[in-house]
Amino acid sequence: PVEAPSEIKPETGIEQGVKGAVGGVEGGVVGGVTGGIVGGLEAAPPPPPPPPPPPAAPVRVGGNIKPPTKVKDVKPVYPAIAQSARVQGVVIIEATIGPDGKVQEAKVLRSIPLLDAAALDAVRQWQFTPTLLNNVPVPVIMTVTVNFTLQ
Repeated sequence: PVEAPSEIKPETGIEQGVKGAVGGVEGGVVGGVTGGIVGGLEAAPPPPPPPPPPPAAPVRVGGNIKPPTKVKDVKPVYPAIAQSARVQGVVIIEATIGPDGKVQEAKVLRSIPLLDAAALDAVRQWQFTPTLLNNVPVPVIMTVTVNFTLQ
């Protein structure tokens, strides 16, 4: 056209052979559904599986929680420098025992600087019976002592 029309008629969609709203689909739902399928619904995807339960937090030995039994004991190696300096005593360690009975973590609570590393090395090799809570193995936190005595 050379001239602009004086009025513009609203589109009805009928001119294109489609019944209903502009851009609608024959057999569609009034008001429309994004992603809809003519004649019904597509099977919904299954819901995602539930997340796995979080690992049990370690429980502290005491009360109804009995300490596990040590089944593998490794004696600490007395450091030569500590022997020559005539250092002896008790190193106290807080150990986290896993559900499998193995030491997962160990940290010194009462330190004797020349003996700490030897005590930690020994404790990390210890193994225990699993601690059961409601018949399920759980990690536990317990305090252990390592004695160093000069002969």
